[in-house]
Order: sequence, then C-alpha cells, then structure tokens
Amino acid sequence: MSVETDKKSGYVFKAPRGTADILPENWTLWRKLEEVGRQEFELCGYYEIRTPVFEDTRLFVRSLGEATDIVEKEMYTFSDSEDSSITLRPENTAPVMRAYLEYEQHKTKKFQKYYYIGPQFRKERPQAGRLRQFHQMGIEAVGANDPLLDVETIGVAVRIFDRIGLKGYNVKINSIGCEQCRPIFRAILKDKLSEHETELCELCQARLHRNVFRILDCKNEKCKEITHHLPPVNDYLCDECRIHANTVREALVEIGIPYIADAHLVRGLDYYTKTVYEITHSSLGARDAICAGGRYDNLISDIGGPSIGAVGFAIGMEATILALENVLHKKNTATPQDISGPAPSVYIVYIGEEVKKHCFYLLNNLRKSNISADLDYEGRSPKAQMRVANKLGVKYVLVLGPDELARGNVKVKIMESGEEAIIRQDEIIDWFLQKL
Repeated sequence: MSVETDKKSGYVFKAPRGTADILPENWTLWRKLEEVGRQEFELCGYYEIRTPVFEDTRLFVRSLGEATDIVEKEMYTFSDSEDSSITLRPENTAPVMRAYLEYEQHKTKKFQKYYYIGPQFRKERPQAGRLRQFHQMGIEAVGANDPLLDVETIGVAVRIFDRIGLKGYNVKINSIGCEQCRPIFRAILKDKLSEHETELCELCQARLHRNVFRILDCKNEKCKEITHHLPPVNDYLCDECRIHANTVREALVEIGIPYIADAHLVRGLDYYTKTVYEITHSSLGARDAICAGGRYDNLISDIGGPSIGAVGFAIGMEATILALENVLHKKNTATPQDISGPAPSVYIVYIGEEVKKHCFYLLNNLRKSNISADLDYEGRSPKAQMRVANKLGVKYVLVLGPDELARGNVKVKIMESGEEAIIRQDEIIDWFLQKL
C-alpha cells in the first residue's frame, strides 16, 4: 500500500498487536518500579548488564530445551544469512550466561552478580499484563551453589514489591530436584499420567512424551484435576536436594518471608534445578505470576561452559504494574500526582516577546545550576502561562517583564503561600539554591 493510498483511505497506523506504548501519563509507576529495582539490586551487590535484544537461535534451543512451549511456538526467529538464524530474546538469563562465558568471567572472577532491565519478545496470545513485547527486570547470581543465595534472590524481589506498595502477593516455592533424583520422578510421573493420557488436553498429550514436567504447570482444569492426585516430587529428592530445600525454607522463616510450599510448582524452562519459585498476585486471574525464578546449575554447562551453580529471577514489569494498579483501584487510591513526570521546580513567565530571549538565557543558567525549570514555547499570554504553572504544580513562578528587565530584577511567586519576592537577577541562582 502506498503512502498516497494511506492518506486517501484515512488509515491510522497503530502499534503492532501484542505491543503497547508507554505514554508520559502512564510512566509514573514504571519509573518507580525501575528506580526501586535498581536501588535494591545495587544495595545487594548486583551490577547492571545489557545484552543484545537478539541472539543466535541455537543459544535458546540449547538452554530452554527444544520441547518447551517457548522454543516450539513463541520465538521470533529470523534468517540472518544463508547459514545462520537469529531470535529476539524470549528471556534474558541465557544471554547473560552467554556473556559470562564469552568474556571468560569464570576464569577471572567466578562469582558474579548481574541485573538487567529491558524488553523480551514472545509470540503468544496477548492479554492484560502479557504482551508480545514485554519488559522484565531480573538478577542472576552466578558461581555458587549455596542455598542461602536462593533465599537472597527471593528477598530482593520481596523488598522491591514491598517498597512500591504492592500488597497481597504470595511467595510459592518448590524443589524439582537435580539430574540424580529427577529421572526417577520423571519415570513415575510418566507412568501414572499415561493411565490418563486420553483425558489430558491435546498439548499435555504431546508433553507426556517430550516434557512431562510441564503437565504439572498446565492451566487446563481437567489436567489440573489429574495432576492434583500425583505424588509430589519432594518424596523423591536425593539427600543433597532435600538438605538444600530444607535450608531454603528454614532461612525464609528466619528472615521473616512467609511462603507457600507448592508441590506442583514447576518452571517452563528446561534449565531449572532444585529451587524454583514464583511470586503471584490473585488480582491477575489464572496467569497470576509477577516474578519467577530459581536455580539453574546446569545452564552454563548446557551452553558449552563448565559446571557452575547459578540462581536468579525475572520480574514481569507489565504484570507487576497491573497488579499494583488493581490494588490502588481497590483501595480507591489514585496513582501519585506526578503522573506525567516530575514537575519543574521553577516556571518562568515572560511578559512580552522582547524579554523572551532573556528568559531563555535565565532558564539555561538555572538548569546549569541543577535547578529544574521550564518556560512556555507556545506563545501563550502571561495569564495562560500562569495557568500552566498551576497545572504543573511548580513550587515557584519567576515573572519577568520589561519593567523587571530594566531594573535588573525578577519577581518570584511562592506558589504554596502566594507570597511574592523581588530578587536581583544576578542573585536569583543563589536564592533558589538556598530555597531548594
């Protein structure tokens, strides 16, 4: 379709299905979540890492598993050349581990702590809080097998949710064992589920022969009813996994984090071992996870590196913000007043175009002194400029007209009290620095 045809038809371009624009008026909660996340991550010794939004497709096939829903149905994969394929990252753990290996971090400083914030991509059915381009913030602690590190990651996530004011979440944990004890449970699971194969949903019938653990995570009511009566994986843990699981649970109690032991909790990716956990919020319905994580001691070796323990989580940012909005709505609490971004501290009102250039010069001097300030660029009248200042909620309005300019003064109005002050232009920066 040509541009000319678009104009004639009146077609309006829209964001692609499964994506969403984050407009300035929606940015407050996003900014709060990111700020709190960064503060908590860095408080606990995690350092930011940024990886490309696309990777070699083979990285995700090897790390996530060929029989996972993500690899089979949800990845955005493209031909990069005749003999190579790239995939928009559906998750960020594998790329971080790839970077850890590529730059030989395990040889220079084996134990590393990373955090990331950014978009991921999955070709799934869009719904509230679940998009095709979605955002995650997460951490990866690499190079240790200590179960207390599992608890540290849970604690980081919990503190983030507490600090942004999200009430009503639940921490669910389980252990899915390791490569020593899991094959035993896998065989028992497959044997017992085979008795109900025809009753399982079509997807789980395929999972029975390819990725039987994923049946435990199915949301189909009939499948849930069948799996509810299966023996829990905890009954088949080896001694090492049992000790690890007990240590995690005892430490959570010790530091005051309530949890629910969910024997049917599994993760949808093949690389998880031992501890798995989710943090959920009931306001989101069936797909209620706002954070998911666990231990993945085999991931680095699966992608060609040495055997190194690792644990981490990813917080779904859209889902978290939706849950927080639900909580605020239930309490009839509005989102913070700086909904369209932080208001400037100072708004300059000019009287007459002849003084506008001087106001612009003054504006830039204020900003150079780290004082947030703004002025009108739309040619409004002084009265209309004052209305804008009121709407923005600024602390001070600086008024400059021909008379003030001739005298070398500026008039400052203190918006909260309505008081006014006359200040010398060459003293205004120092005056504001004292006040702010």
